[in-house]
Amino acid sequence: MLYRPENADMRSAQGKAPRLLDEVRRVLRLKHYSLRTEQVYVGWIRRFILANGKRHPRDMGASEVEGFLSQLAVQGRVAASTQNQALSALLFLYRDVLGVELPWLDGVTRAKRPARVPTVLSRDEAMQLLARMDGRPWLLASLLYGSGLRLMEALRLRVKDVDFARCEIIVRDGKGGKDRHTMLPRALAEPLRREMERARQLHEADLRAGFGAVWLPQALARKYPLAPREFGWQYVFPAAHRSHDPRDGQERRHHFDDGMLARALKKACREVGIVKPVSAHTLRHSFATHLLESGSDIRTVQELLGHKDVRTTQIYTHVLNRGGHGVTSPLDR
Repeated sequence: MLYRPENADMRSAQGKAPRLLDEVRRVLRLKHYSLRTEQVYVGWIRRFILANGKRHPRDMGASEVEGFLSQLAVQGRVAASTQNQALSALLFLYRDVLGVELPWLDGVTRAKRPARVPTVLSRDEAMQLLARMDGRPWLLASLLYGSGLRLMEALRLRVKDVDFARCEIIVRDGKGGKDRHTMLPRALAEPLRREMERARQLHEADLRAGFGAVWLPQALARKYPLAPREFGWQYVFPAAHRSHDPRDGQERRHHFDDGMLARALKKACREVGIVKPVSAHTLRHSFATHLLESGSDIRTVQELLGHKDVRTTQIYTHVLNRGGHGVTSPLDR
């Protein structure tokens, strides 16, 4: 059976069942997956269909999935994490969208991710890097290094979740759907206040123009119907311009574009002369490593990072070359 993914985004005017990719999007939104996950999953499913002659996924099985994943690894030379991402998308398609429980689903081999030590900046490198940045990219990078936030946690930070009195930040619905508290560096209190005042001015201008409703997860939007227009729910780092939300077509102000931070980091690294591969997540790695270097308890660092298992946090002890108990070489003593 041939399937045409290029027409998968179109709904029938006669009220027929939605096309496959439309149904994938519907189920992803029903299960509250992020927009980024939706885009990635839909992309992999489309590639899978095209790679198999536009056959419908119901007419394919283990051999096609294995062949697709092998092609990614052998010809595409993708990383193990990318291959596993593609597999997750296909598993979602069969289990959650098509409702097909096939015995081969659990038997498909996942690529083993190599154990790698994260890239970490020295304290001097971190300070030099931040010194070369300015504006909102500087504030975002400083927040990632000073609070240990993930990039999207910082970009999606809401005004109401910054507590200046207690010098803490509340991370809502972080990785794994968990909330947590982390520190707000005192050095960033005043810059953050100025950024939030800028956000207030943008929000008031949006309200006067008939807009001003920020995106909220559907459950929250239903429970608090007035919340999207309240300032406390607005992003601390709003985008400079409004845009149409691809989920429902409404014009809203989204958060700051992460690509601008990536470009600012790359430029600063070039100017400082840092040759390590630095990304926004490198600042979070550096946050954890420098806390452990200064004698912070690993359990405390685990809570600040939001790691479910302390073994995830222990990778930073390998960066320190001290082992799990802070052991120092007798030669260094």
